[in-house]
Amino acid sequence: MTFQRKLLAGVSLMVLPALLIGTEAIRSHALEQRALASLGDRLGRSRTYAELETTMFDQTAVVWRYLSGMDPAAQREFALTGEVVQYWFERWKADLTPDEAPLAEQVAALQAQFVAVGDSIFALSDAGQRQAAYRLAQVEMRGQLQPALTNLNREVYRRTRESSVQGAFQRVNAIVAEERRTLTVIFLGAIVAGLVAAWFLARSLARPVRELSGAMARVGAGDLGHPIAVRARDEIGDLARSFASMTERLRDSQTEMVRLNTELAAKVVQLERTQAQLVHSERLASIGEMSAAVAHGLRNPLASLRASAQLVLRHPGTPTAGEQLGAIILEVDRLDRRISHLLAFSRPTPYRPLAERLTAIVQSVLPTFAERLRQQHVALETRIPDDLPEVLADAMKLEQALVELLSNALDALPGGGRIEITGNPAAGPGGQAGVGLEIRDTGRGIPVETLPSVGQPFFTTRNEGTGLGLATAIRFVEQHGGQLTVASQVGKGTVIRIWLPAAGPAP
Repeated sequence: MTFQRKLLAGVSLMVLPALLIGTEAIRSHALEQRALASLGDRLGRSRTYAELETTMFDQTAVVWRYLSGMDPAAQREFALTGEVVQYWFERWKADLTPDEAPLAEQVAALQAQFVAVGDSIFALSDAGQRQAAYRLAQVEMRGQLQPALTNLNREVYRRTRESSVQGAFQRVNAIVAEERRTLTVIFLGAIVAGLVAAWFLARSLARPVRELSGAMARVGAGDLGHPIAVRARDEIGDLARSFASMTERLRDSQTEMVRLNTELAAKVVQLERTQAQLVHSERLASIGEMSAAVAHGLRNPLASLRASAQLVLRHPGTPTAGEQLGAIILEVDRLDRRISHLLAFSRPTPYRPLAERLTAIVQSVLPTFAERLRQQHVALETRIPDDLPEVLADAMKLEQALVELLSNALDALPGGGRIEITGNPAAGPGGQAGVGLEIRDTGRGIPVETLPSVGQPFFTTRNEGTGLGLATAIRFVEQHGGQLTVASQVGKGTVIRIWLPAAGPAP
């Protein structure tokens, strides 16, 4: 085997662990995607039950409107609301597992009591006994049925969390544990194989070099007739043969031959070091970029989930607790979209534009940051006219771009401050009609020397940053045919300006 082939074999052996790690990462990612998809299907039942819960509470509101005399048609509306309750109940029940069937029976029984009490209230009121009807509503509906429905809701949502979120979390943990074991085996195998390969290469390369060096030492000592044994069939063997020929022809060149041998040995060592450094750098770069992308895509949604969960934990009985639980569900769905967006940086997703109103897109993003704005004491002001022209946009990608930009603005305001979001009609390149969106913060700003690098993938000025947020936003805006520019001044803040082309008239 030639010297070149030995080196190629060594390099191939070092690349093999990277290929195995990449294959394992792809397999683990596919398993995690399936686990998250299953979680999304299970959480869909919670949304269906939320509609059922809301409709059942609407029944009680209809009764109170009737008793107050504000809605004479409430009796007919009560019957129609019962049909809506039955519709949502059937949809929710169809998705339940066998062990959750008792919950459906409890809901059905409670709905039957709601209907019975409501009919009794209507009957008493129609018979002229409005005071008795009002007392019945107070005792039965408000005093017993509504608290029973609230307690049942807690049980349903608790069971949903146990069967969906915790189940998915356990599946992801199992996948991660399996991935850790596989990567450990690959790592240990790579170490063993590397040591064996290194020993083999060192033995096959060092022995002929050592023999040649010994012969050169004898020749250098003045023994120009010393025989030079040539056993290797590679480039080193060729060198030994050439050296023997040179010794025979140039017996007076012994000093020059020692110098050549020293240079050759130094080049071999340098080649081995350079090869090891290149492989090490490639591994670190691949692992670093992958870790940065995953961490960045998960950080912001997890922060929102934590803030909403803390609020519910502190005030579990308030009317806003249900809204915060709904926000948690929405953030879990948004988390799934974040993972897709991280993948989009290396594998672009299809672009599906529709005519969208910029006001609606901005308003859909703001609730995500409500708790964080409050905690950081940051004032948010939006001035976006409702009559702005529609833009042709993929709402999911444009929302992700706005999330990244607002997250960066909040990161620049750890001690509080102000964020302004303004929108106006604006002309783009060549006078093209469009909409301009400006996000201005009063943060610490960006130094002039680093401003040209802002927006490049993986460039960041924060220790905990990844450098993907602004790069992702720029990529999505440009995919819409728009432009994103950054202006900043240290001590005064940063301004992000986005221009998007207006949607053309419908065909």
